[in-house]
Formats: sequence, structure tokens, C-alpha cells
Amino acid sequence: MIVEPLTPSIGGLVTGMDLSRPLTDEARAELKAALVERQVLFFRDQTLTEVEQRDLAAGFGPLHIHPIYPSAPNVPEIMVLDTALNDLRDNATWHSDVSFTKSPSFGAVLLAKQVPEVGGDTLWASAAAAYDALPEGMKTWLATLEATHDIAKSFPAERFGFDEETKLKLEAAKRSNPPITHPVIRTLPDTGRKVIFVSEGFTTGIVGMEPPLAEPLLAMLFAHVIRPEFTVRWKWRAGDVAIWDNRSTQHYATYDYGKTRRVMNRATIVGDPVV
Repeated sequence: MIVEPLTPSIGGLVTGMDLSRPLTDEARAELKAALVERQVLFFRDQTLTEVEQRDLAAGFGPLHIHPIYPSAPNVPEIMVLDTALNDLRDNATWHSDVSFTKSPSFGAVLLAKQVPEVGGDTLWASAAAAYDALPEGMKTWLATLEATHDIAKSFPAERFGFDEETKLKLEAAKRSNPPITHPVIRTLPDTGRKVIFVSEGFTTGIVGMEPPLAEPLLAMLFAHVIRPEFTVRWKWRAGDVAIWDNRSTQHYATYDYGKTRRVMNRATIVGDPVV
């Protein structure tokens, strides 16, 4: 396995690894170490079935089943992001997956099944590099704050409750995932590295702070995390796989391809409670 860094802050292109083959313990440990260091890893020309993708992701922990998006037939752990089935504009917002849960995702394995000839790129930002670049005084102050995360922010009723069936599913998802608070600055348990843990996709406010004060602070943090020097952009080809550390990154799926079909399969790995 060879990892070529793509930017100083984030991203690595991996060669020499066939992800359809079961990983040895040694290979899994090597892959996880590279993932934690580079935060998102990319693999070209992979041929993964839904079961193989599920098993690859399950090697890193239990898997999450999304409360709204559809899943692959007979493989509920594989979430299907298909523009023919769903309105995917919510993915064109910078976010950290399922931060509206008590134990947000550790990471994800995303496989490109069908992609537009032009457009549909995904960007990732390093919330760890963004934290490192903050002034020391701001780091200390932000570490005292908590923020609210809410599933309803990225899944509005007008786009995800358009008929009786989807409305009931959306309402059930909201009941099962009421707004939750997490620290604004998160410490990763395996490395001790600190990251900014608020995102435009799901963060709605700062605990104990009135909106006129909280909103400018959040807007500043949202903009700071996605500064170009903290990001990497990936142009997809069918058969590409991305594996990312969701704890230390945010991502944005560009919605610039009109009515062209785009199909991605994702397995989401459950993480630890945020501290």
C-alpha cells in the first residue's frame, strides 16, 4: 500500500490495494493509520459488491443505517445516494455525517457507481487543520462552548416529506433524533487531536448564546473550516472509492450536473460519543 499525499492538509491517493479482498489485521491497521493521518483516502478502479463494501466498512466498527435515505436490496447497511430516487441537494452543504446523533459517524466508505461526465465532484475539508490555524485565545474560548445539531436543518419537509409515506418517515426520523448538543471543539480519543465540530449542514446554534451573537460566530467557523488551504477536491470516476474520517472532516457533494444521474453507495461506520 502506497499513499500519495494530495495536499499538505488533507487527502491521499492509495495504490496497491484491492478493497474487494478481505483485509488482514495488519492491512486494516495500516489503512486506519493512513486514514487518521490523511483524513480522506481515495482508491481508483475498485470493483466492490454491496456485500464486499459492507464487510470492508464493518472491519472498522458497527454500521449505521440512515433513517431517511434508501438502502441497497438485502444489504440495509449500504445507503444508496441516487439522483433518480432522492433529492440530493442537501449533500451540497458542508457537513459532518449524522452529527445529529449521540455517537456521530467515525467514517464512511463511498463507492462511485455512476457519475456524470462533467461535474459531481466532492470536496473534503480538514476541521483539524482549521482548528490548528485558530489563535490560541480563540481555541481556549471555543473549548468552553457547546453547539446544537439538528437533523431538520438538512432534511426540510418541503423536500423530504413530499407525500404521506415520506412525510411519516421524516417525522419518525425527527422523533428518533431530537436536537442534540456536542462540544464546539472535539478531541479525538485515539490521537488526542482537536477539531472544530460545527457544520453548516446540521449545527443550528450555540448553547446559552442568543441567535444574534451565535449566528455570526457560527458563520465565521463555517467559513474558516472550508478555507481552500484546508480542502481537497475529488473528480469521480466509476469504480472510485473514498474512505474518510468523519470526525475530523466535513464534505460537500457539488450539485452542478443538472438532470444527469449520479449513483453512489455509502457504508457509514458508527463512532464514539463526542468529547
